[in-house]
Amino acid sequence: MNHTSTEADFVIVGGGSAGCVLATRLSEDPTVKVVLIEAGSRDSSIYLHLPVTYYKTTGPAFTWGFQTAPQEHQGGMVTPFTQPRVLGGGSSVNAQVYMRGIPRDYDDWRDVYGCHGWGFSDVLPVFKDAENNDRLSEPMHGTDGPLQVSDQAYTHPLTRAWIKACQQAGMPYNSDFNSGDPAGCGLYQVTNRAGKRSSTANAYLHPVENRANLKVFTDAHVTRVLFEGRRAIGVEVRQGGTLSRIKATRETIITSGAIGTPHLLQKSGIGPAGWLKDAGVEVLYDAPEAGANLQDHLDVFLIHELNGPNSYDKFKKPHWMAWAGLQFAAFRSGPVTSNVVEGGAFWWVDRDDPYPDVQFHFLAGAGVEAGIPEVPTGNGCTLNAYLVRPKSRGTVKVSGKADSGPIIDPNYLSAPEDLQKTVDAVKLGRKIMEQSALSGFLSREHFPGSKTSTDAELEDFVRAQARTGYHPAGTCRMGSDERSVVDTELRVRGVDGLRIADNSIMPRLVSANTNATAIMIAERAARFIRGNH
Repeated sequence: MNHTSTEADFVIVGGGSAGCVLATRLSEDPTVKVVLIEAGSRDSSIYLHLPVTYYKTTGPAFTWGFQTAPQEHQGGMVTPFTQPRVLGGGSSVNAQVYMRGIPRDYDDWRDVYGCHGWGFSDVLPVFKDAENNDRLSEPMHGTDGPLQVSDQAYTHPLTRAWIKACQQAGMPYNSDFNSGDPAGCGLYQVTNRAGKRSSTANAYLHPVENRANLKVFTDAHVTRVLFEGRRAIGVEVRQGGTLSRIKATRETIITSGAIGTPHLLQKSGIGPAGWLKDAGVEVLYDAPEAGANLQDHLDVFLIHELNGPNSYDKFKKPHWMAWAGLQFAAFRSGPVTSNVVEGGAFWWVDRDDPYPDVQFHFLAGAGVEAGIPEVPTGNGCTLNAYLVRPKSRGTVKVSGKADSGPIIDPNYLSAPEDLQKTVDAVKLGRKIMEQSALSGFLSREHFPGSKTSTDAELEDFVRAQARTGYHPAGTCRMGSDERSVVDTELRVRGVDGLRIADNSIMPRLVSANTNATAIMIAERAARFIRGNH
């Protein structure tokens, strides 16, 4: 299609979790035209829709293939930094865990970071409007929204044993991590239902994609935002070998995530003047924090070898795989309907914090994460942990090399307390795995192994092995001060006609998985744009 003649009221850049929501909501008004542009492909692969196959989606077919810059506090190591490149974005490739964070997260956005109108009482109704929960309702949950949130259709017996072990370690059972108090252990609710992932592409976009006033372009890479003076007037798009333009008569809205959004801003001349000049980009507006304040959950893994085929790993064998496939085909039930990341817990390593500061995910299987050594017998389980409110801050910078990706420097462990508390999280994870509820299943700790025991050895382990938890945020911080990148209605400072609606606007990373928050941000952006706050 020739985009040269394309014009719309609203042009949305990025067809991920937020972009699909925003395109759906804005196109509800039949008098406006909406264009949604996604650099990746359509979400047609079966791997993007079956809950259990999310681990097959992190390769080059659906991601950008980014890597971190060498990490100063991790011996200069470089690790993959997965960012989705497919319609539905993170909601098409994530582990489908439905978490919002805690009320304090949003109250601090309001009270500490100057984001008036973003306290928990402001955002809770928006979360509820988006949610269609199959078990929970008022006062904390919604039942009529597009996003299907469900109890797990299938939970592995090993996960249930792990939850018992958490209780033996002193954690109470929590039946709803989104109740306002996440402390304890339990089963995550998930964004899938009846054996199908509820991505924002599935839940929001696809049911309305035939609207006459909505156009969705995939495999179309936006290279820069176009300006007349300081007013955004649309975008330049590369599709195949062709460059063309799509004009926005009202607003251009960037929903490209905490990495893609600041990178596009900087390529378009909005960012720290020194960074832009170093990269050879003409400065349109000196935005000192566009690309700063990068935050991410730093994940560390404990892997145990099992004494038998008591995990999902057994389904790697052809006959078991066939059995699971038949069960799913006949009854839409069984292991294929699992998101694998079934068990969760929130607890403390620092009791001076009034809220839990560590989150655990339990997987009844091993070998999902790249770079982790395989369990010799092929039967294992994985416990990962991260600090939910890390202190370390990094950057996303434009490179001076033509057509190169962003320079992503999470600057992990730059805050010394992040290292110490992550070590404490490993110790707490080990305490859980030592409980009697699991002793009948486990044969040994495979990774890092019993030889890693002293604090110094655990610090070395964390430095060498901790990696992204896939929750980048904060690089286009919202606030009421002039240094913030966007104001509290998500309008980019210093220019007109440009807005951001994704997790880059978080002033501080929320204390849990981030997909639900991205959806909430997009829902709020639609209300701001339509004048209904």
